[in-house]
Amino acid sequence: MGSKTSVILLRMDTPTIKGRMEGALAALLADMRSIRTGRAASSMVEDIDVPAYGGAQRLKIRELASINVQDPHALVIEPWDKSIIGDIKKGILAANVGINPNIDGDVIRIVVPPMTGEDRERFVKLLGTKVESARVMIRQVRGDEMKDIKRRFEEKQISEDEKMRFEKELQKMVDEYTDKVEELGRAKEQELLQI
Repeated sequence: MGSKTSVILLRMDTPTIKGRMEGALAALLADMRSIRTGRAASSMVEDIDVPAYGGAQRLKIRELASINVQDPHALVIEPWDKSIIGDIKKGILAANVGINPNIDGDVIRIVVPPMTGEDRERFVKLLGTKVESARVMIRQVRGDEMKDIKRRFEEKQISEDEKMRFEKELQKMVDEYTDKVEELGRAKEQELLQI
């Protein structure tokens, strides 16, 4: 049983489990970046797709321009190729992210309107949904791994003591990642509620 056990021990540390849990965190972070907080941030526009050069290519704004936060309520987008400034503006409008870009010479200026109390409540609810999705992804990883541990025990690849130890290690990892999800959610909620 010694060699089989070492395979199981290695498996608990492999990127499979941690990688899937890290994937849940990464998905949550990406989702949270899309939630507007009432403060200007480059993340509000950097991932917007723009059909540049007559629609021949779809590129993200961060690939086409520099994005600068001018003050807490203003962004300035400066395209490297000035000929696509109109394409960038159209892309932002088409993304329907609740901001209005204005062309000012060679740059696009965006004034981020302050959020209303209703906006904040709506975004906090949306955040809650995204945090719950991340929790579900982590629980799904746990469920898959628990089935695998049970299968290995039933096939007598591991002893009952090892099964219990692996389940305990897995739960510890799940708790750690769930805490990270909760922490990210609380930080974003505070940001949303900040006036």
